[in-house]
Amino acid sequence: MTRRLGVRLVGALLALASSSACGSAPAPVTHEQTRAGPAADSAVPLVDPSLPQIPGPPPPTSKVPAPRGRLAGKVIVLDPGHNGGSAAHPELISRLVDAYTQLKPCNTTGTQTDGGYSEHAFTWDVANRLAKLLRAAGATVILTRSSDNGVGPCITERAAIANRNHATVALSIHGDGGPAAGHGFHVMEPALIAGAPSTAIVDPSHRLAVAVRDQLATVLSPATYIGQDGINTRSDMAGLNLSRVPVVMVECGNMRNAGDARLMRDPAGRQRLAAALAVGLTAFVT
Repeated sequence: MTRRLGVRLVGALLALASSSACGSAPAPVTHEQTRAGPAADSAVPLVDPSLPQIPGPPPPTSKVPAPRGRLAGKVIVLDPGHNGGSAAHPELISRLVDAYTQLKPCNTTGTQTDGGYSEHAFTWDVANRLAKLLRAAGATVILTRSSDNGVGPCITERAAIANRNHATVALSIHGDGGPAAGHGFHVMEPALIAGAPSTAIVDPSHRLAVAVRDQLATVLSPATYIGQDGINTRSDMAGLNLSRVPVVMVECGNMRNAGDARLMRDPAGRQRLAAALAVGLTAFVT
């Protein structure tokens, strides 16, 4: 029996070497063959069990390792306000869309600091810093735009992206263009509007606003010129009115105020804002 096994093993190895030298690949093994194992009429195994065995690859499995982290399984949509290419296409962004309580332009170009640092660049940078932190904690993060040189999308589509993806939470990131004497951040939350898509998420959105407000207050003071203690309830924002998932819009600072502008232009300042937003979102969803 041992001799017959040795002959069969040598023959198999010679056949494999011959096929490789000719450039032909061995026949693929199907999932059915993998599950079935050796053919039923095989009298002996191909390899003698007494010989040393080389470990093969682990058996195929359909299981995907579960994501790790506090935010595992959470879908978070980040909306960096405006876009870098919108100013060149007023015919596109100026068309009116339905914000539920009124018609509004599809989008706007946003504001900027007195030194020319644009809101769209600021929001794009903060959103990507924030996305990195959230993904490191296990979240699935979706941005409403893929670059800072495109046009739009419209404010209605930004809300739809979160709705379609059944987001756990959505956050729209902005920089304000308020009076130069005013400073600080404010968090916009949806007002209760009869029949609006947002009706069911008004209460959780308020809890989200409080969680985000509390963390941003560790970086910058609440706005002195709008809202109350850092929270601003709005009924005119499509991104809030049309949302079916908990949502807030954050004006991270007043870009027209010299002190706020210094923080918002500074990469370290933007990282501090992103970190505060990450802690606020995490506190809400966990």
